Amino acid sequence: MNILTTENLIIFSIALVVIAFLYSSVGHGGASGYLALMAIFAFPIGIMKPSALLLNLFVSSISFFFYYKMNYFKPKLFYPFAIASIPAAFIGGFITLDNTVYKVILGLVLVFAAFRLFGFFNFKEKEAVVIKLPFALALGFGIGLLSGMLGIGGGIILSPILLFLGWASVKESAAVSSLFIFVNSLAGITGYFLGGKTIPIDSFYLVPIAVFGGILGGYYGSGYFSNKTLKYVLGVVILLASVKLIFP
Repeated sequence: MNILTTENLIIFSIALVVIAFLYSSVGHGGASGYLALMAIFAFPIGIMKPSALLLNLFVSSISFFFYYKMNYFKPKLFYPFAIASIPAAFIGGFITLDNTVYKVILGLVLVFAAFRLFGFFNFKEKEAVVIKLPFALALGFGIGLLSGMLGIGGGIILSPILLFLGWASVKESAAVSSLFIFVNSLAGITGYFLGGKTIPIDSFYLVPIAVFGGILGGYYGSGYFSNKTLKYVLGVVILLASVKLIFP
């Protein structure tokens, strides 16, 4: 990649594997982590969004495969959010935010992601509660629109909501979030294409690196894997990236 020196490319690749591994292990695609990493390495904004969406497609699908195999996926939990989020993410993919606005909004989302990794907003499982369809549709639309605009899948936002409202267990929320991320990323990247933009060739070089980490994370995460140290380290990295975006 012409963006990075050889030394930085090695460091970036190792970090990318770790991020894909960790996010896939909890049913996420990793976009917030990828965007934070790219921000730290001063990637151009024009590369960050399509790259994150592309990597999300691969890693979230791998994560979903493993969670689906373990029978954690609940279709009735997925559809209410997806129905509204897919068109919203498509619309969001069309939208090109001013660079300063993009950085601030993304920075705030990354702060939320970092605090989730530190253990905040990680609500305990509750007794199963019936989903309220209008509320679920509204949440899906809002998360989908934000996902398309920023280049994330929305799982980092959906998961704690599912747990807080008692609509899913931890493993069920991971399974639903992984497919939710996939469809939102697909819709977002489709809207991005139809908006007359293309994915930079450099983005495709990152795919096999992220896939390697995603396969390992999905395999271990769908079982009994947990690594708090990695989460805290990644949380610090993402928090630093958010500060860099908000206060350049």
